[in-house]
Amino acid sequence: MGNDGEQMLGGLLHAHHLAAMEDLPALVAEHAKVVGFSQTLIYVADLQQQLLVPLPGQHDVFGEPLEPIRVDVTMAGRAFRQVEIVQARSVSDPHAADRAQAPAGEGPMRLWAPLLDGTERVGVLGVTVPEGGEIIHWRVSQLAALISVLVVSKRPHSDSYARLVRTSPMALSAEVLWNLLPPGTFANDAVVVSAALEPAYAVGGDAYDYAIDGDTLHLSIFDAMGHDTAAGLTATLAVGACRNSRRQGADLFATSETIDAEIAEQFTGRFATGILASLDLQSGLLSWVNRGHHPPLVIREGRLVATLASLPDPPMGFRMETSTGLLHYRLQPGDRLLFYTDGIIEAQSPDGELFGLERFIDFVIRREADGVPAPETLRRLIQTILEHQHERLQDDATVLTVEWRAHRQHQLTL
Repeated sequence: MGNDGEQMLGGLLHAHHLAAMEDLPALVAEHAKVVGFSQTLIYVADLQQQLLVPLPGQHDVFGEPLEPIRVDVTMAGRAFRQVEIVQARSVSDPHAADRAQAPAGEGPMRLWAPLLDGTERVGVLGVTVPEGGEIIHWRVSQLAALISVLVVSKRPHSDSYARLVRTSPMALSAEVLWNLLPPGTFANDAVVVSAALEPAYAVGGDAYDYAIDGDTLHLSIFDAMGHDTAAGLTATLAVGACRNSRRQGADLFATSETIDAEIAEQFTGRFATGILASLDLQSGLLSWVNRGHHPPLVIREGRLVATLASLPDPPMGFRMETSTGLLHYRLQPGDRLLFYTDGIIEAQSPDGELFGLERFIDFVIRREADGVPAPETLRRLIQTILEHQHERLQDDATVLTVEWRAHRQHQLTL
């Protein structure tokens, strides 16, 4: 990378320790000058991943405050969607640079680079570089990677960041749930996990969770009764009880019984459906308990090969007798699991047309055939469901996908 590149990254890493979120743009601009980079701009994705929003205090080349950038119709958005560095048209006007891709050439050029924390898409970096070439692209990607880590490290205690990524007021139930959920994307050499949830600002009873424990991937999805704060608290309790029981070594069925007991104790007449699952990342063996929920789906080589249906045990919160218990299915490398709540397939248009299970499966399969990564597929799916209902969801809609890769090598283009 060279001494200049090391000085840029090392200096920024050292300077960030006493910096707040609002300080990052100026720090990045200062240290990027070491390698000849200029006009550095940092944008982060809003909660629904429809907009790229500039961090506070940044201005364009004319000294005007920056405006949000659309994800779907801009070059910056292309860098975010496709997770690749994109060269734009102009070095003098960042907003003109959003509109068209430039031909390869020499001299200063404008680049957009995705901000990735692991495989979570955080936002994009815009930067003007003195010339093209592999070394320059490498330095841009390294700078973007460091910025991503810095943003993620500071956002948990930044109210300015929380306000920045919201485009609407957030209901109390959503405030509680979003602080509980894991990131929408995770990947390693064995598995890719992606999740999406709507309505982002008023979600009530839906929740998802996942965690890695050695060679085991733990998964869960919940749909609590209702769409109010009590539903959000029921879902929150379900996730918390699930984690607590799991981390004490309880098996899937015992964990579901714990959730059942906790909901019954805390809420009268409240309940949650859900699936608790674990995937052995070495063998591909999926184990799960279904507590009154829609069965998981298995997609293989572009087609639905299994609906993991069974007689479901009762929802959690009723303290009713169970009979089915633990279930098993062995995946093949490349299989994709789909977990979902009824808000996905029961999404209803104003004239009464349901989105439906068939359309849901077809959408995922078509995006997979087009080579669209799982996180981008879910982003587009949620937008399609919102459009189907004219932006007015009647129920929470959550989807969780898992692709088992059996420790195959892959590129981080997620």
